Amino acid sequence: MSRSLPVICLMGPTAAGKTALAVDIAKTFGAEIISVDSTLVYRQMDIGTAKPTKLEQGGIPHYLLDILDPLQSFSAAQFRNQALARIKTIQQQGKVPLLTGGTMLYFHTLFNGLVDLPAADPVIRQRLVDQSERFGVAFMHRQLQAIDPVAALRIHPNDPQRVQRALEVYEMTGQPLSQHLAAENQEGLPFSAIKLVLAPESRQGLHEKIALRFHAMLEKGFIEEVEALFQRGDLSVQHPAIRAVGYRQVWQYLAGQLDYEAMVFKSIVATRQLAKRQFTWLRKMEDTLWFNADDAIKHDLYQVLKQHY
Repeated sequence: MSRSLPVICLMGPTAAGKTALAVDIAKTFGAEIISVDSTLVYRQMDIGTAKPTKLEQGGIPHYLLDILDPLQSFSAAQFRNQALARIKTIQQQGKVPLLTGGTMLYFHTLFNGLVDLPAADPVIRQRLVDQSERFGVAFMHRQLQAIDPVAALRIHPNDPQRVQRALEVYEMTGQPLSQHLAAENQEGLPFSAIKLVLAPESRQGLHEKIALRFHAMLEKGFIEEVEALFQRGDLSVQHPAIRAVGYRQVWQYLAGQLDYEAMVFKSIVATRQLAKRQFTWLRKMEDTLWFNADDAIKHDLYQVLKQHY
């Protein structure tokens, strides 16, 4: 019977309260949780990723947490393959899969299938990283505008990783990234899905939560967490794990590139920019149900779920 039940997808910007709500939903509807977060996959990265502790997990099985070393990368294709396999296993056990997180590219790939793009070229990527550090992200975004104006509209100038990837794809294939995406393989999700979006009523309120949460992370030992990674000697800002919001800024602080106040300021600003990009993805998604991120919405959200479970 559970095979025919929809998969629950709980999406939303960072700091919206998805983690706690997901556990509550899982307890109520017999679900198991699959993380949709490109940073929670990493071991040794707990505080800055707001990874749920065992206590916060509430006895609910969580998957795709702590599966990689920060040296490794985790592509959207890898996520999709592992998530689909886990969805199938959970359903076979008579449970409901609940996917939650804020990596919208992963959700997009899960819903729409894979794009056939070349693997990263270390030489090209390093050259683009060097150019970005020398000339700045605005210069790199102008380069992207010249070769792929469609992608430049979709990719924020302050998202250097995606800007560099778009430039890399063009250099490797001779075709703009937007052209590759237009030919996207629409495999789709082999299960029906209820797409729930948890969003704050006030953008200012979200900004305040982001700032409070980052200061709380610092009090919990976030700098010491990053310092342990820094001291390993085999990691750098070239690794996706270290480019994560917050980690990159603390890394720069430890390297003497930022003072403490600048590190805090840039971390909070980067998190706000992340939330803005997440909203951009969410607004483009079809068939989503939006709920205000406070306790008052719980009744309405649960009424929607009770229609299916």
